[in-house]
Amino acid sequence: MAEIEIGMGKSGRRAYGLGDVALVPSRRTRDPRDVDLSWEIDAFRFDLPVMGAAMDSVTSPASAATLGRLGGVGVLALEGLWTRYDDPEPLLREISRLDPATATPRLQEIYAEPIRAELIRDRIREIRSAGVVSCAAITPQRLPAFADTLLAAELDLLVVQGSVVSAEHVTRDGDPLNLKTFVRRFDIPVIVGGCASYQAARHLMRTGAAGVLVGVGSGSTSTTRSVLGVGAAQATAIADVRAARLRHLDETGVYVHIIADRGLDTGGDIAKAVACGADAVMLGRPLASASDAPGGGRHWGLNSGHADLPRSEVAVTPAVGTLEEVLVGPARRSDGRTNLAGGLRRAMATCGAPNLKQLQRAELTVTPEAR
Repeated sequence: MAEIEIGMGKSGRRAYGLGDVALVPSRRTRDPRDVDLSWEIDAFRFDLPVMGAAMDSVTSPASAATLGRLGGVGVLALEGLWTRYDDPEPLLREISRLDPATATPRLQEIYAEPIRAELIRDRIREIRSAGVVSCAAITPQRLPAFADTLLAAELDLLVVQGSVVSAEHVTRDGDPLNLKTFVRRFDIPVIVGGCASYQAARHLMRTGAAGVLVGVGSGSTSTTRSVLGVGAAQATAIADVRAARLRHLDETGVYVHIIADRGLDTGGDIAKAVACGADAVMLGRPLASASDAPGGGRHWGLNSGHADLPRSEVAVTPAVGTLEEVLVGPARRSDGRTNLAGGLRRAMATCGAPNLKQLQRAELTVTPEAR
């Protein structure tokens, strides 16, 4: 891709967000009822390519159970309220009434409570007892401290997640954190991220991860781009990571799944993410907009409560329908924010794709005027 000169001796690539691209209809369409939305990662198969984001406003043990029954999977934040408090419901209700403009100091107080290993164990078991796949996320920095707890709790899927995750984190306070060591220690699929570049994705894939999360600084509540100046346009990021996967597959014979995380609002966004190379998506705000979401009309990231440098804001998320209506309908709105699966299904049918793998081959055009 050609670079654009920013100034003398400095250039950059032109990158595209999902709103900058559009799917091109195929010469052969198909009946939406004949489209398969399922995806698999390791031994787990899901009817919908949707993961609920590891955010307290999105995934609780109860909403994880609902997501699982609807065909997706909820990712519980192991550094969130559910692992800091025996009963976080009163705090969730309090946050839902906070003024977003002044919420950060109170969130910093709430998230200062220590994480408790026994609550990690209990929450994972609670999700497992609902008969759905248990999936939870932790940052690389806290993984060493709670690795034994996660293994003992018999978690099904582990997500090692941060704003930006690298395969090896260097620190002057001790030995470098090598993700490869921990990924290979767990006898379960591990998804790592976020990343947004070809080289970073290749390094993460070499850890033995079953999947990588793609997305940096593009979430609806994220302020990483303004606070740190770090971010990436999502369509280009997914395509770059897709190229890294092809190289990794050619070298090792191992297929690594790509999960698009951030910057997705509608069924059309999901379809375009898959067309860029994603196997599944991780959703935050769309699910936080459900009337039965844990956030109760508010949406925030765990970085909202960071003690020193918050990098997420609290957003108001008016309800658009129940979690079931958001995911599988029926839709009573015309903006694509409900019945996400239906939007994806019809987009695939229009492009003639019988499954997600075929949609990854769909033609795209750059159409900034589309949104």
